[in-house]
Amino acid sequence: MKNSSLNRLIKVSVLSAVSFLLMALIEIPLPIFPEFLKLDISDIPAIFGAFAMGPLEGVAIEALKNVLHAVLKPGTAGIGELANFIVGSGYVYVAGLIYMRKKDRKHALLGIVAGIAAMSALAAAGNYFIFLPLYEKVLGFKIAFAVGAASKVNPAVKDLNTLIVLSIIPFNVLKGLIESAIVFFSYKKLSPILHK
Repeated sequence: MKNSSLNRLIKVSVLSAVSFLLMALIEIPLPIFPEFLKLDISDIPAIFGAFAMGPLEGVAIEALKNVLHAVLKPGTAGIGELANFIVGSGYVYVAGLIYMRKKDRKHALLGIVAGIAAMSALAAAGNYFIFLPLYEKVLGFKIAFAVGAASKVNPAVKDLNTLIVLSIIPFNVLKGLIESAIVFFSYKKLSPILHK
């Protein structure tokens, strides 16, 4: 029992470190979205962890990744990390929960599709009610600036509502699809390592 717990702790720690490195080193701007939305693939190790060990371990990986990022690469007063944790945890927890019911390709696919939906819904609600208002209040990053940056890319963005619907949600859907495709096609090859 003790060895099993230690084994899980080591796996969560290693996956958290990999997730942090992906978050810190890979941020790709996409020309179809405003400059403040950058693609990172740091949820992938957390999904691997959720599929191999369970949804709570996936959430733990998300938490550790964001704590490491807040401490070692500060810059958003913890707001960016809070957003990343909440949105990423929704994706990881839902995907992992569905996959744990039956570990097959069908449930993996159902899990990641439901996870993308959860991630997008949390990103929309979180940005509307929490994250963008906090950025404005704490860091002086005006919501009007975010709307203006998004309208340069997509002239249909006119206010906070259209920013959420036309930028935030599509960005998170695309991010989820990219991460999920990587997970879907690589998990079975990597799962023997995670189950040792």
